Amino acid sequence: MIRSMTGFAASEHQYDFGRLSWEVRSVNHRYLEYSLRLPEEFRVLEPAVRDLLGRFVKRGKIDATLRFHEMAGRAGGGVALNRELAARLLEIHEDLGKMAGSEHEPDLLALMRWPGVVAEQLPDPAPLHAAAMNLLEQAAADLVGVRAREGEKMAAMVRERLDGVTTLTEQVRDWLPEIRDALRTRMNERVADMGQNLDADRLEQEVAVLAQKMDVDEELDRLDAHVAETRRTLEREKPVGRRLDFLMQEFNRESNTLSSKSVDQRTTQAAVDLKVLIEQMREQVQNVE
Repeated sequence: MIRSMTGFAASEHQYDFGRLSWEVRSVNHRYLEYSLRLPEEFRVLEPAVRDLLGRFVKRGKIDATLRFHEMAGRAGGGVALNRELAARLLEIHEDLGKMAGSEHEPDLLALMRWPGVVAEQLPDPAPLHAAAMNLLEQAAADLVGVRAREGEKMAAMVRERLDGVTTLTEQVRDWLPEIRDALRTRMNERVADMGQNLDADRLEQEVAVLAQKMDVDEELDRLDAHVAETRRTLEREKPVGRRLDFLMQEFNRESNTLSSKSVDQRTTQAAVDLKVLIEQMREQVQNVE
């Protein structure tokens, strides 16, 4: 089963702490590339997000966006007093008062502003991070499903074009004996028009040489082999996009040779039709994972 590199999936859920939503898009690319957009409190998850997506997708450009809408009135982590530091500052205040020979009550507001005396306690991010990763896994699985369904349509189109290639190669094979006979007839007619007598063996040798130059049996056999290999490749479970792309190059090479060897309008047209089918397949396999 082949998979497309194009797809879209989204997942969203309301939690006690707020709403999380993922959007994951993929398009074709030669390799696997990520573009991640995460809220600041989720930036630490970037390596884990890449690893997770890499388990589901092997090729393509992946755009993943996470949105977080915090629940209104959500309780924060609060603040905490650094008692050790505060006690030390009060001792210093008392010592300074004794040294100056005067006593003043400590300015508590000033002490609270002293760096480190009062520290904000942030809420535990672990539940948010775990929820985000679970939700991303759902989106990634949905994305694979979308790419697989698109891949089924692409595979059906490619198989249809492969049927067309097989039909054309069979037609050319059927035409070859007739084309060879027509070549011999034309050669005899040209010799007769020249008014010269050529040895029959020499004439047969010339016909054989021309027949050898226009022989396309090997090209037709290779086209059949490429059709069979492409059909097998379409059934593989692992990513096969690069292999299919290589096979399209081989198809194109054989169709070019068939065209260059053509001495008959029918085989020339068959070569053109082959090129059209191959180009249609090539456009599709460019988007195969």
